[in-house]
This record gives sequence, structure tokens and C-alpha cells, in this order.
Amino acid sequence: MSQNRKFAILGETLGHTMSPPIHKELFEIKNREFEYEILEIAPKDLENNRKLLDSLNGYNITIPHKMSIIDFTDELDQSAKRYNSVNCIVNRDGKHIGYNTDCNGFLETIKSMNVKFEGNVLLIGCGGVGRMMAIEAALAGANLYIAVLQSDMPLAEEVEKEIKSMKADANINIVLNTEIDTNVNYTLLMNACPVGMYPKINACPVEDEVIKASDAVFDVIYNPIETVLMKKAKAMGKKACGGMAMLVWQAVVAHKIWDNDDYSNQEVQEIINEMEKKVAEDFK
Repeated sequence: MSQNRKFAILGETLGHTMSPPIHKELFEIKNREFEYEILEIAPKDLENNRKLLDSLNGYNITIPHKMSIIDFTDELDQSAKRYNSVNCIVNRDGKHIGYNTDCNGFLETIKSMNVKFEGNVLLIGCGGVGRMMAIEAALAGANLYIAVLQSDMPLAEEVEKEIKSMKADANINIVLNTEIDTNVNYTLLMNACPVGMYPKINACPVEDEVIKASDAVFDVIYNPIETVLMKKAKAMGKKACGGMAMLVWQAVVAHKIWDNDDYSNQEVQEIINEMEKKVAEDFK
């Protein structure tokens, strides 16, 4: 086994990052030798740190470097090309390949909920990660409803155009978040907006009627581990999953890229539970 294997998370402000404990668990399950550090680098200093980044065996990338880091790669995987965004890099004998594992993390999470992108799927918000969720759901065949604020209508229309360029017969409906049709049955309700996130944990992005009209709920927020949206859904007897699952699953995919390692659903679920406990303790 090669010695001094070095990995990292690259971002600008990483005070509450969950990446180090998640990756530590994943490396240790497979008895991998590793160092995993936190690299807080401002965008203006990125180029000056190229040598350091190039010396790593692999690294994860978060805001605000997911697009600018593309210049540091020699090749992009299809996932990174589709979103023009890189959140994982592997160094294969000096060749740096960029991936986007957010989409895999999202798809694995939905799969682990035993939910399929069939019938009507409702997405709240479509900026950042919401754009990726919209594209993946539509490409998988969902009849997609995107609910946004009036100010985000142009953004939603851009996403619709983007999806139609990939899948001409995609079924997209853009609605105002105040005008969601609750007579429609939604197989899945997905929240990609920050309403309900720490510290404003008492807010909910949709009315109760919208939750009632949905069979299952996925909330991209992982702090708090159980948002008001999730609590309401569970109280109505519906499946509900938070964003920690997606965070852990996208890390699992990074280990597949770095070391070709696979993990059982049980191993992944145990890490999700552990990280949720950690978040709950850190934000008491």
C-alpha cells in the first residue's frame, strides 16, 4: 500500500464541515492509510496553491471553488461536464480527473428511500443543488413541477431550457410556490431551498396541504437533522429523509473513485446516523 496518502476538503469557510469525520469513517472501514485535512483557501489564492493541490491523492471541493477548480483538472467525467461543476478530484499517476458526485449522492439517497422518479415530482427551489435535482429527476422520467418565488422564475425557465436540450420530451411545469396545486398527487416532494435551515429552524417551505398531497419527502437540509417539513411528513405517516444521507452518499462515491471501494447500505446508514448525532450535539 502506498504510504502518505493525502486527501483534503477544499473550500473557503469550512468551520462546520462534516467532510473530515465522514471520510475518516469510510477510510477506516476499509483499513486505508490516509491523511485528510481541511484547506481553507480564498479564490484569489487558489492558483498559488496549485502545487499543494496537485500533490494530493484526491480531494473534495465545496463552495466557492466548484467551477474554478475545473482549470486544475486534466480531464472531466461526464457528471462534471453535465453540471460544469467539480466536487471531487482524483490524482491518477499525475493525471487529475474531476467528477461531480453530488448527483450520485442524490440518486443513491432517493434509491435508499425506495422511491422512484415516477409520476409527479415536486421540487421547491432550483438554484445550485436544486438545478441538479431538477435535471436528474426529469432525465429519469418524472413529470416535474418546479415551485419557485416570483424572483426565481427566470432561473427556473433557464433550467427548463437546459433540461429540454438534454431530453426534448421532458415534462416540466413551473409554478409559483404560493400556487402549488394540491389536487395533484406527488410521488415525491423535494426541498432544495434554505427555508427551515439552522438557525431559522421553525420555518417550513410549503403549506401542510402540499405535504398531504405528497407520498414521500426529501429535504436537502441536514442541519437540523429533522426539519419542520420532515417532522410534519413523518407525523402524516410519510417517508421523509434529510440531507445528511446525500452528503454521506456523495462521499461514498468519492471513495469508489479514489480506491474503487464499495460499502454496504448498512455501513452507509450507520455513518449517516453517527453524523446526524454529531450535528445534533454540535448545535444543541
